[in-house]
Amino acid sequence: MYPEIFHISFLHTYGVLVAAAFLAGLWMAGRLAHQKNLNADTVTNLGIYCALAAIAGAKLMMFLVDFRYYSENPAKIFSFETLQAGGVFYGGLLAALGVSWWYMRKTRLPALETADVFAPAIALGHGIGRIGCFTAGCCWGIECRRPWGVTFTNPVAHDLVGVPLETPLHPTQLYEAFAEFCIFGILYWRFQRPHRKGAIISLYLMLYSSARFVIEFFRDHQQANPFGGPLDTTQWISVGLFALGGLYFVRAGRELAMAK
Repeated sequence: MYPEIFHISFLHTYGVLVAAAFLAGLWMAGRLAHQKNLNADTVTNLGIYCALAAIAGAKLMMFLVDFRYYSENPAKIFSFETLQAGGVFYGGLLAALGVSWWYMRKTRLPALETADVFAPAIALGHGIGRIGCFTAGCCWGIECRRPWGVTFTNPVAHDLVGVPLETPLHPTQLYEAFAEFCIFGILYWRFQRPHRKGAIISLYLMLYSSARFVIEFFRDHQQANPFGGPLDTTQWISVGLFALGGLYFVRAGRELAMAK
């Protein structure tokens, strides 16, 4: 699509939108923190730490998922191409969860309430970030002969991320962006209503993992699926996160019903 802004080669649309996504998510987290009477500065610092952890975690998961490729081409690990790659979102999410657990213990932020504050913010930021993926061409889909299939023609996009040119593809980046904006709307609405601690983050895990599980069937995957089955690594993680979110969501719902 439009991998560069004003044809400035070092100013990529993806990077600009990722920065916008981060700022939007941070702003939303701070706003919701005020509503829950949490320290907004501490919550903002947590968001920054989580963002740094997410970048590292996404890259690490990318290396693990494509381990054979990077083991055969170790120089690629330190290449500019790898630096520009967004990585695997679930790797970033898991790393951010680990860092957030450590930081919340250190600063004594209430874990579940803080997680609830960040859930809508993550969905909002991720949705904007996926539009960035679309402009760059990364995370592309399989061939699509439907009317909404998208054909990438810009050689810069191919050089940056390897997206096939002149072939109509499923716009999986837009599928996920749309899903994330819907999830954000649901979570923001639910956040304003009475809920038990942890209900919002558990609902996020259920909704996002469901959307990602389905979208993965339309993604183009360069690596083989684990266990030789039809599901890829991301889908197996989706199953686990859905189960985790579902268990706590049901528990939180029962506690809220008993409290009435």
